[in-house]
Amino acid sequence: MDTQLGALNVVTTPNGNVGSPPKTNSVSCVQSSPVPLSSCDATLGRHLARRLVQIGVSDVFSVPGDFNLTLLDHLIAEPGLNNIGCCNELNAGYAADGYARSRGVGACVVTFTVGGLSVLNAIAGAYSENLPLICIVGGPNSNDYGTNRILHHTIGVPDFSQELRCFQTVTCYQAVVNNLEDAHEQIDTAISTALKESKPVYISIGCNLAAIPHPSFSREPIPFSLSPKLSNQMGLEAAVEAAAEFLNKAVKPVMVGGPKLRAARASEAFVELADASGYALAVMPSGKGLVPEHHPHFIGTYWGAVSTSFCAEIVESADAYIFAGPIFNDYSSVGYSLLIKKEKALIVQPDRVVIGNGPTFGCILMKDFLQALAKRIKKNTTAYENYHRIFVPEGHPLKSAHLEPLRVNVLFEHIQKMLSGNTAVIAETGDSWFNCQKLKLPEGCGYEFQMQYGSIGWSVGATLGYAQAATDKRVISCIGDGSFQVTAQDVSTMLRCGQNPIIFLLNNGGYTIEVEIHDGPYNVIKNWNYTGLVEAIHNGEGKCWTTKVKCEEELIEAIETATGAKKDCLCFIEVIAHKDDTSKELLEWGSRVSAANSRPPNPQ
Repeated sequence: MDTQLGALNVVTTPNGNVGSPPKTNSVSCVQSSPVPLSSCDATLGRHLARRLVQIGVSDVFSVPGDFNLTLLDHLIAEPGLNNIGCCNELNAGYAADGYARSRGVGACVVTFTVGGLSVLNAIAGAYSENLPLICIVGGPNSNDYGTNRILHHTIGVPDFSQELRCFQTVTCYQAVVNNLEDAHEQIDTAISTALKESKPVYISIGCNLAAIPHPSFSREPIPFSLSPKLSNQMGLEAAVEAAAEFLNKAVKPVMVGGPKLRAARASEAFVELADASGYALAVMPSGKGLVPEHHPHFIGTYWGAVSTSFCAEIVESADAYIFAGPIFNDYSSVGYSLLIKKEKALIVQPDRVVIGNGPTFGCILMKDFLQALAKRIKKNTTAYENYHRIFVPEGHPLKSAHLEPLRVNVLFEHIQKMLSGNTAVIAETGDSWFNCQKLKLPEGCGYEFQMQYGSIGWSVGATLGYAQAATDKRVISCIGDGSFQVTAQDVSTMLRCGQNPIIFLLNNGGYTIEVEIHDGPYNVIKNWNYTGLVEAIHNGEGKCWTTKVKCEEELIEAIETATGAKKDCLCFIEVIAHKDDTSKELLEWGSRVSAANSRPPNPQ
């Protein structure tokens, strides 16, 4: 059930129904069950499991290891919590990432060090993307700390803190639970911190502690209360007044949504401002899916030189622009080539507002600011009217000749027709970034990709996690062959879970995005029989259908089958494409990123 508890949008009432948030400025509560616990239920493991269920996590993604086996026993003993065993820790972390994008929070369980360091890359990605993710590690026996012993699964020194030190850099809170007396507080603090900060946290549980009852786990009810962040009211009023003055004197202002709208839980407030202002409305590439593209003033993706048609011209010619939750890095700025001037920009981050070259207002929540500004802004539709005047509808790809080798732009024209409010798109790092950016998302259609971290292979695990959380949507994943080779194993887990995503595997013989930045023999990979691989993984267990397409006629037939007779199956469609068949946006972007990467050292 998609309750969005991790995002603190709603709470679960004692009978399990979803209710409205408490109307109070002091706390947001996630209610616990009033049923008294027996001593066998009042264990550390069951307490952690109940907390996960209370915040909306009904599935944990795990890889077993001897340090977490007892913990897993107690987690899966909790009604409402399902264990999904993954093929490796990296994919378990990616799955928790995808799950958090749909559900609001995700969780994974691995074993000490060999598992923890394997999942670390996925946790770093979730940190960069501002996702609340609970990373749970089965740790050493509590008696082994400080004994100068050497344990297996470690690097062979008696200091067991290596894993913790690694996680300190990619999580916002770390709890090493080595005694029962503090466990309740440590676990609750970790989980509440993840939700408040919208970042991953690390919880290590001593392998000998998970099964032990303790009085602190049996007190009922155990309210789980989160003190909400509040804006400084005087600062908020001053910021809104300054922002309204800045924007109301502009001739053709625009507004652009960024990826931190998610962490700030401010997408609805952003739309409120768009409705009130009449401004032309765009989205940064990493914010796609967070802003409704069916909005009447939506003008597309602002991505500098590789923006959707006519969007960059309107944004960069504006005399004032609001960026809500932006991340300006070398990728989103196309090698630092955006034609944006600081003095014209109003930057709204989750907790502060910067107007032009100053002033800066801190302790202000984005949601509060956007809602208050909507009441003070003057309507100004000039920028959108200019866009409407110059806009020329995009053409269609050249019609394919009979049995002509399939072109990528033809593929995405057909993917566009598949989209509805009952679908979600997962776009892998690579040319899928650029082709999927041009998809027009219908109302309710989900969209996810990992732009800040850009870890190839992310989409396989993310598809698993997202599909497990969003059971009301059919996931359409667009994955390159190079990326798929990194994480292909967990197609197996999708089949075990009975999921029915449609995976488009773009087979063009290499790491195309790297080719366009800097080519070399290292970008060529060994070709696989991808459909044969998935059939081998399927092995007659579960519902699976695969096909290989080389022309438009075969693609049309494959899509008809995947959305018709095989709609309940995992459908894997391998698309054969020419190695040089890339989007024009990738060619432009790659050249600019290459130029940024190859800048010579500044003189010392």
